Amino acid sequence: MPEPWAGRGHARLAELVRELLMTGHLIDRAGMPHLIGRFGRAGMAEVAIDEWMAASPIYTKRLQRLLGFEGDTVEVIFKGMQFDIGAPPEFLDFRYEVHDDRHGRFHLAHCGALMDVEPMGEDYVTVMCHTIEDPTFDATATATNPRAQVRPVHRPPRLPADRSPHCEWTVTIDPGAAPLAVPHQAERLAASRAARLPLATRPGDLPATNGDDAYDGPVDSDLVTERWSSATLAALADEVALQQHLLSRAFLLSVADRVGAEAAEVGVAQLTGIAGVAAKRLGAALGVGRDLAGVAEVLAVHPLLLPRAYVAAAVTVEAGAVELAIRDCPALAEDDGLTWPALLVGHDDRPLHALVHAILPTAQVRRIEAVGGAAARWRITDPPGAEAAPQADEVTLVEFSTGAAFGFTRRG
Repeated sequence: MPEPWAGRGHARLAELVRELLMTGHLIDRAGMPHLIGRFGRAGMAEVAIDEWMAASPIYTKRLQRLLGFEGDTVEVIFKGMQFDIGAPPEFLDFRYEVHDDRHGRFHLAHCGALMDVEPMGEDYVTVMCHTIEDPTFDATATATNPRAQVRPVHRPPRLPADRSPHCEWTVTIDPGAAPLAVPHQAERLAASRAARLPLATRPGDLPATNGDDAYDGPVDSDLVTERWSSATLAALADEVALQQHLLSRAFLLSVADRVGAEAAEVGVAQLTGIAGVAAKRLGAALGVGRDLAGVAEVLAVHPLLLPRAYVAAAVTVEAGAVELAIRDCPALAEDDGLTWPALLVGHDDRPLHALVHAILPTAQVRRIEAVGGAAARWRITDPPGAEAAPQADEVTLVEFSTGAAFGFTRRG
């Protein structure tokens, strides 16, 4: 199978990067509901803090290097936030003001995450907007400058109930402040193969002159992905997909600290939910048909199977069938087995069923003998007269988020 980005036009690549940022944000909507019964609201918050403090400092530095805006200023912090799956564009509509290298401010004109949580009551809003955000905002900023301090001007619960903007924060770099340590969660995750993967490269077969390759101008609150060249968009897509693996690994490591081997069960539930919702969004963005060809197209760009440097996946289209093979690769070599591909290969086919049925509900997915160096292989067919499979409950659970059906409006 060709590389996932080969032959795709500039506009399509820009759309796919937006979609990957959005599906990355929905990972928590897929995972956190499965923790409430096990750990309660407080335990769920502890896992959320662990995962974001682990993953965000690592992928923040990777994106800075990719787009050439490394440094230690407020501007660098803000630019990094614009490529973070924790803040997909428009769904979390950040507005940035850089006052100088050490001072800045941002507010959220719209916060889709708040729209999801507000109906659950003030206790859940406080957990998200206070308990979780206080340490995790600082952890993300620490990747740029350990003396950065992100502090609220106001934030939810909203008073009055329709207050806008939804929240407002200042960012100050205080040279006299004690530097924050690298989060211990990030230090552990940094040892993983995902974190040590070489930085994504710009494919030589995609145009490199039809857009920027570096973020060397001022912060643009209305930034659109069309700004970047096709080659840079392909590299961005790979890095955003890797963000998802880092976040899900951080989530599962934290869960495993609490329940041991049962973390795999939670991981399969999380992956099943996000696999189906991501497939729906990607299928709509690509305009695929509800057929095997559409399934193959979505498999080629699904974050479960990206980036190819981490997940060695191959999709083969034959007459009347699609085959997926996952071969030995870094994602299968993590010592703890807590990766999406390892869960699919070693534990349960449900995530692949959810992915495929999001495009073609009548498809049949069957694991077949793994040959030719593959760790696992599946054959996907669409038998005549087959009944449509019901949507997995895990997918329906994610669709309670307004992000599942969110539509982007800003395009270049």
